[in-house]
Amino acid sequence: MTKDVIEPNKYVELTYKVIDAKSGQTLTLVEFPLGYVHGVNEILAPRVMAELEGKSAGDTIEVPIDCNEIYGPRDESLVITDRIENVPEEYREVGTAILMENDKGQTKNFLVTRVDARTITIDGNNPLCGREVIFKLEIQLVRDATDEEIEHGGKVETGPEVSGGRAVPI
Repeated sequence: MTKDVIEPNKYVELTYKVIDAKSGQTLTLVEFPLGYVHGVNEILAPRVMAELEGKSAGDTIEVPIDCNEIYGPRDESLVITDRIENVPEEYREVGTAILMENDKGQTKNFLVTRVDARTITIDGNNPLCGREVIFKLEIQLVRDATDEEIEHGGKVETGPEVSGGRAVPI
């Protein structure tokens, strides 16, 4: 029996981690399988998606990525330091995400990167900006996608069958 290989309209489940190429540190770890329909929705960088083509369940691949190609170079104008009293207390912890809006209504995520007794620093650059990383992907499952999965771009979960209840508006 031949193994299913990743190609358009195949349902794929995989786990992955993003490793800093210089330090070897794992930056992101996705242990719960991520499911998608190949060729229908791009869930990862195009280069990673291209490398998955032709692979099958049980395969592990490593794809080096220069994050400057994806996110552009670091923009130091997106690093802002302010007096701590100008920032609400709930945002005064390193790692906190803050959604900011400019005068045109555009939003951008900033991350608190430094806090001391007098100041707080937030950074609007993607945390992977300026890094070279390795996407290490482990392919768990490859099979034909159903028509419904192709339409939705992934697995379609159905809720529990409930009978005899009554609808109550929320």
